[in-house]
Amino acid sequence: REPSPGTHEQFVAPLWKQAVGSTIHCAAGDATGIIVAAAITGYFGLRMGTDIWVEYAAGFLFGLFIFQALFMKDMMNMSYGEAVRSSFLPEWMSMNAMMAGMLPTMVLLMSRDMRAMEATSPWFWASMSAATLVGVVVAYPVNWWLVKHQLKHGMGTERALGKGGAPVAAEHQHAGMAMAGMKHAATPLAASAHTGHAMPGMRMEGDGQVSAGRKALVTVLTLVMLAAGYYVAAQYGDLSMRPGQPMNMPQMAMPGMTH
Repeated sequence: REPSPGTHEQFVAPLWKQAVGSTIHCAAGDATGIIVAAAITGYFGLRMGTDIWVEYAAGFLFGLFIFQALFMKDMMNMSYGEAVRSSFLPEWMSMNAMMAGMLPTMVLLMSRDMRAMEATSPWFWASMSAATLVGVVVAYPVNWWLVKHQLKHGMGTERALGKGGAPVAAEHQHAGMAMAGMKHAATPLAASAHTGHAMPGMRMEGDGQVSAGRKALVTVLTLVMLAAGYYVAAQYGDLSMRPGQPMNMPQMAMPGMTH
């Protein structure tokens, strides 16, 4: 519900809140795809070194084709195909950052208890929850940059975002707090939405405001983050493990036994 009628745009206007909304939306799509893929690959017994890249592909495709293009095409006033093309690079950057946090967390936790590779175990869901939280923290700075430069959407309402935004009429009815003389344009932010000036971070047509070189630089940075996450996983985890495989326990010498 809005803090008070007609003020939602003002409440969510700060860039950090816009970036939080973008990061949570990223996690909802990418992390969901990763977790679904992990549950399926666990059933087929894939080794972890293969599993993580299947999860990466699934997370990216799920986030791009469903959570970005399908759910956001109305807000972006584009066809589905145009929305896919427009969302591809920002979604890829965001996915790289999300996986940079999730990958090492998953591998390290699962290397310590291989039950966490099987979706039937509570350890699987605990590990995935922890990995998602780490992924959100790592992905936040990248989403902040994307929202700041209007390459990804932040949070908003139908007044600011159009058809794809969250409707507010029902919230006003439910609140029953319509005050005398208060209109939708009661705040400058709401008024700007009606005159076609969307809030900063709430539109995605700002590609021209960021040079191709800067976008390439940030893309490379997210790939470096992903590579660093993979290095940590490979260095301190076990990428050869499979679900159901016996864990290699260190052999302990028994008293009186000699070799």
